[in-house]
Amino acid sequence: MVFSSIIFLCAFLPIVCIGYFLLPKRLRNMWLLLLSLLFYAYGEPVYICIMVFSTVFDYTNGRIIDYCKKHGKKWDKYILVLSVVGNLGMLGYFKYTDFLLSTLNQLFGSQFSLLSLALPIGISFYTFQTMSYTIDVYLGKVQCQKNFVDFSMYVCLFPQLIAGPIVKYSCVEKQLQNRSVTIANVANGFSRFTIGLGKKVLLANQAGALYEQMKSLTDGDWSMSVAWLAAISYMFQIYFDFSGYSDMAIGLGKMFGFTFPENFYYPYEAKSITEFWRRWHMTLSGWFREYVYIPLGGNKKGWKRQIINLFIVWFLTGLWHGAGWNFVVWGMYYFLFLVLEKGIWQIFKKKQNQDKRCGKKENSLAALWKHTYTLLVVLFGWVLFSCEKTEQLLSMLKAMVGNGVKISSPIGVYSWTNTILFFILLAIGATSLPKKIADHVVPTVWKEPLYYLYSCFLLVVSIAFLVRGSYNPFLYFRF
Repeated sequence: MVFSSIIFLCAFLPIVCIGYFLLPKRLRNMWLLLLSLLFYAYGEPVYICIMVFSTVFDYTNGRIIDYCKKHGKKWDKYILVLSVVGNLGMLGYFKYTDFLLSTLNQLFGSQFSLLSLALPIGISFYTFQTMSYTIDVYLGKVQCQKNFVDFSMYVCLFPQLIAGPIVKYSCVEKQLQNRSVTIANVANGFSRFTIGLGKKVLLANQAGALYEQMKSLTDGDWSMSVAWLAAISYMFQIYFDFSGYSDMAIGLGKMFGFTFPENFYYPYEAKSITEFWRRWHMTLSGWFREYVYIPLGGNKKGWKRQIINLFIVWFLTGLWHGAGWNFVVWGMYYFLFLVLEKGIWQIFKKKQNQDKRCGKKENSLAALWKHTYTLLVVLFGWVLFSCEKTEQLLSMLKAMVGNGVKISSPIGVYSWTNTILFFILLAIGATSLPKKIADHVVPTVWKEPLYYLYSCFLLVVSIAFLVRGSYNPFLYFRF
């Protein structure tokens, strides 16, 4: 089940809300747990066992680590290792076994049979959440959760279960038992949800349909202009798709009294790759920084060690996104640019800091160059990300630089003519400009009513598009 579906919007969500607000507070966590299990089982009734096992496994590990710490036992470190190895082993078995076997077959000519396992939806997200819990209990950052229902509800909570944001236990520890649900929270959460739904249904889906249309063209219609149209379409699709889902998750959480961390902050406004990754999928970047990069030493052990640490983080980041060499190459691609920025370009940053101290403002041309450079790097990064086959990737890259194809074609001219206004809308929607305009133009007294009215409008239009049966995938389900 996905948020952008009629059955979720018109059946599941109303049932969850009615039951939640009618039940006494002591039963609300149990209600959310049961409905979250139903939500997951609707799409994957078999693989719900994996999620339940992960929940019981790390609940038990947390209790044992807590017992060891309180009674002076020395088993806690071994239990932590068991938790990490068990979680990564389960993730590796379902997500990477076939990738490893096919790689071995290609390298050595072996004939290992592939397992052809279906990837459990959201396993990358809830595995990281439960694993971070046991690590934090071991480090003393959080208290051990002794209520099994509360812990299970945290792991299985349907708003953030299948695609994040990655909610660490420390973020919601106090909210599991003590959270307030007010009319204002529900209204704000509903509005945030509908904005995310609009991003997904009205923008991401249309950009995705255009991308699929361009990919399906024959060689005779393929051109440099078509390749760029496809790449830009995917760039917008994945942003509005994933950020829209994060908005929906955060909004749903707020409706039930939870405050989930933000996951996106206008990443396409970034002026460097470093800044881009501080704005894109922030909970994943934060997870790797806290649980991998800093424990390895971060930037505290010299430049060479920092490069090694960055390499490990970005190799794992690429691999986390998918079992394919294109994802690994994608991770290494960003590793190279981040090292470049942290090394050679530090000279320019020092000069910029000196100019700031002297009261000089950044040159507009320099700012434009930084922004353009960042967008181009990100755009080609999404090409690496989306093309899982080497032949497809090489064909796309050659077309984008005009190698072996015409600069333009009739279908390319027609497509650009018909989509340019849509691209302008997408470009504006991906920035903070609409919010800034609303803050300056709309009188304060009208902001809240218009915001809720706008949310209702988005809900109606989105449902109309869904009823029509429009293109409605979700890219991050496979991760």
